[in-house]
Order: sequence, then structure tokens, then C-alpha cells
Amino acid sequence: MSKLNRRHFLVTGLAAGAAAAIPATAAHADPDPGAETAQSLASRGLRTDPFTLGVASGDPDHEGFVLWTRLAQQPMAEDGFGGMPQRPFPVLWQVYADERCRRVVRSGVSVASPEWGHSVHVEVDRLGSDREYWYRFRVGPYVSPVGRARTAPHPLSYGGALAMAFVSCAQYEHGYFTSYRRLAEESPDLILHLGDYQYEYTKDTYTIPGGNVRDHEGPETETLAGYRQRHAQYKADPDLQAAHAAAPWLVVWDDHELDNNWADEVPEKPEVPQPNFLSRREAAFRAYYENMPLRRTSIPRGIDMQLYRRIRWGRMATFHMLDTRQYRDDQGCGDGYRDCPAAVDPARSITGGEQESWLLDGFHHSRAQWDILGQQVFFAQRDNNAGPAKITSQDSWDGYVASRQRITQGWVDAGVRNPVVLTGDVHAHWASDLKLDYDDPTGPSVGSELVATSISTGGDGADSDPATHPFLSINPHLKFYNNQRGYVLTKIERDQLTADFKVVPRVQAPGAEVYTRATFVVEDRVPGVQQTYLRPLDAAMRSQQEMTVEETVRLETERP
Repeated sequence: MSKLNRRHFLVTGLAAGAAAAIPATAAHADPDPGAETAQSLASRGLRTDPFTLGVASGDPDHEGFVLWTRLAQQPMAEDGFGGMPQRPFPVLWQVYADERCRRVVRSGVSVASPEWGHSVHVEVDRLGSDREYWYRFRVGPYVSPVGRARTAPHPLSYGGALAMAFVSCAQYEHGYFTSYRRLAEESPDLILHLGDYQYEYTKDTYTIPGGNVRDHEGPETETLAGYRQRHAQYKADPDLQAAHAAAPWLVVWDDHELDNNWADEVPEKPEVPQPNFLSRREAAFRAYYENMPLRRTSIPRGIDMQLYRRIRWGRMATFHMLDTRQYRDDQGCGDGYRDCPAAVDPARSITGGEQESWLLDGFHHSRAQWDILGQQVFFAQRDNNAGPAKITSQDSWDGYVASRQRITQGWVDAGVRNPVVLTGDVHAHWASDLKLDYDDPTGPSVGSELVATSISTGGDGADSDPATHPFLSINPHLKFYNNQRGYVLTKIERDQLTADFKVVPRVQAPGAEVYTRATFVVEDRVPGVQQTYLRPLDAAMRSQQEMTVEETVRLETERP
């Protein structure tokens, strides 16, 4: 994993020595949280239900998973402490074999400490493989909602079909989180969040036509208090809470968890002095860990946090969860779409050398039916110019062509059976064949990419005929486009992966229903995507004009 470097010794007063302060799960604690009364808790400053941010599970293996909650009496408190007194509170956790929570199979006590925002991370083990479980937390008379989790199949077993969904880009101000609610109703086995879980802007900064439907609280997030408050505002949303409670999550960040289009130690606008950027990064990483169901291997240390990791779902699938922000070289020619000579510089990397080596090594050791890369930004080439110039997004893998080539060649050389890349970031559904040489449209496909639209970013969007999008004619390996909100729900079996591109027609008003806009299949040992269903164009939701190159670029890149 990451080697120590100068950044590990950065001291900002925020987290020095804090990793050692994380309380371990204890078999006993004093006082006993199950025996606490409302009166005894009130005497120590806990006077109302602290489970306002819901519950979550994550990073499952064949023996267990991570359980998460965070105590907050007043989630929107400006100081980031959630209305909690500056003292620790023991929290009882219980795992059940039944949905009615009658048969306890594992239990214990963990301490929610103020140093870590009164968050609780419990790594549960010694459970049966390939099984559903339910869980909840308790402090005195206060009991959390019930969450559903599940373990992965045994490493030597394929298990049954895996229902996996992936999502990205939830701008609280742009719309309601209806897609999270509809996803929860699907009861998937596993949910991947590929970044932009929250946005950093203060209100009236990143607006959609017609105005935002709700507002962020507080200033732009730059401090630990600000990031904690923003996470709390998102976590308090009932639709997001429902999705977290429905299934275990695998999470990775993109840019807005810290700052738009940041790259390693470089902020979005390096020409504007930001002497606090490294302390801002430290605060963002710390708050991210506090609010996500992550294992202790991801405890941040200063401005570093180990987020790339590998999760195995038996023999069926291996998920390589990538971090394309923390180690990347700065964008070669600035952000946006450009014809950039630096994009092809072999010395430049979007993953950093250590993560790239880790990924290539994982390819060579994989015995999975499906090797799935959960990552942030568009992987396939997207040239927006029909002429000889190559104008591509410098924030995506197109800005790091040599990185993409090495990794693609790596899975080919390793004989990976079924490589599939999952992507978010661009606020639209896409599907693509992956190539070793994108300039040769007759060359073989060597993998598949599925891209999830946003949960809410951009507002409602509009439907259109995907075949008319100019990107698809300029780039024949691109097979689908849709500019509505939603998520992708997949069914992973030994012989094929089926992906339903789910759409909600409205997010600027709550309560919309969901439907499948298109279905694509990836067959075992047949690289590339094959369309098996396309819903007829919905005239009521149709854009007034067909999508253009300029409009597509604007929707992706027009952020403050």
C-alpha cells in the first residue's frame, strides 16, 4: 500500500495522533449502554434521539462487514459536533439472523468519541457466508433504524446471481434523492457509490436553470466543522438513509467530497492562492471516513487516506475500487475539453505508480469470473471533434492516455476473463466498448464500460434518442447515451452481466417513479456491450432539441 512520505508528517493540529485514539469495539463498557436511562443520559448531555443520521454497512467479505452510525442530536449544528457533548458515549450494536430482530447472532459495545465526530465503525466477523443479516444500534432507550447487510459467498464459491447497483453525483440542491429511494426498493445485494457523494458549494453558487429546489447549509466546505455539517445534511435525507439501510455499500470519492477537479495536492484553481488547501484536504478526508462504512485500513493519516482496495464476492466477482484523485498528476492543460499534448505523456498518471502496480498485480492473481473496476471518471475515449483534432476531457482518463493504455494492456496480458469498468461523474448514462486502440474502430473490443448518470446533479434532465448523439458517431465504440437522472442496476451471473439503466423522469419534485430506459448485456468472454432493450422515447420528457456536442460539454463541465 502507500509508503510513508512527507505528507504523513504534516501537522495541522487536526489529526495528529488521532488514529491511535479511535476506540476499539469492546465486549464491555461502563456504563452499559443497554442499561442507561433517559435521565442518566440527559445528565451527561444526551437528551434526544441521537440516531438522526441513520445506519449503514459496507465492505463485506465472506465472514462479515462494517457497521456504521454517527450520533447527532442536532445534525446541522454549525460547529460540526451534531449537538453532542464533548464526551464519549458507549453504543450497543447487535446483528440479527432475522428481519424482525429476534435472533441475535453477534453483539458488542463500541465507543462513539467526540474526536471522530461521535461516529461508530464496527468490523463484524465470524458470520456465515452468503447470507442476509440485519443490525441496529442502541444507547439507553434510543434505538436506531434497522439496516440490512449481507456477507459475500465463500472465496471458493460463486454463490447465486449478484444484484449490484452503482450510483454517482448527488447534488442536494439540484433535486430530491428519489433515485436513492427507488434503489432501496430494489433490495440489491450491494451498492457502489463512485463519487460526488456530497458537494462543497455554499448555496446560490452551483445553480440549475429555474433555480435550485433546496439549499446547502453553511459556507463552502473548507473546515472539519463545515465538512461534518455538510455530511450531516446529506445523511439526514430520508431517501439516502433508506438506500444505506437497504444493502452494504462500497464507497470511493471523486472531486466534490473535497474541491471541484482537485488533483493530489493541487486545488481546482492553482492560480488562486489557497494556503489552506492541505488542511482542507485533511479535514475533508477525516469527515469522509467519519461518515462512511469503511474499515480501519481507511483511517486517514494527515492528508493521506487509503481508499483504493479490493473486495471479493466469492469466485463470481472481484471489485477493484480505485482512487483517481489522490495520486494523479495535475490536469495537463487545465480542466475541460482540450487538444492537449500532455495528455499522451507516458510519465503522467491518473492513479499514481503504487496504485497502478497494485491493480496490475490484482489482475494477474485474479481467478474471478468478473473483474470490476469501481472508479470515478470516463475511461473510454470521447473525442468531441469530427475532424483530425482530438479534443477530449482532460479531467478523465483521456487526459492520462498512457495510464489508460497500461491498465488496459495489463488486463489483456493477465488474461482477465471479463473486465468491466464502472464510472460516474458525467451526469448521464453511457455504455461503451473498450479498446486498446480507439483510433481503429475495426479493432477488437477488450472490455466494457458502464456509466451511471447522476442521482440529482443537473436537475431533471431530458430524454432523447441516444442514436442521434454526435459523440456516438464520432466515437463508434460509444453505444448509449441518456441525460436523465437515475442509477444502474446489474445482475451478475456466471454467463453474463445484465445492466438496466434506470431513470426517474423528475427530481426537481419528489416522488417520481422509476423505469428502465435501456438494457445492455455483457456475455462471458465476449468483451463489449450488447443492447437488448430500448424503451421508446418519452415525448413528455423529451428535450426540445437534440443533444449537441456543446450542450453535452456544458452539462459536464459548467461548474463553478
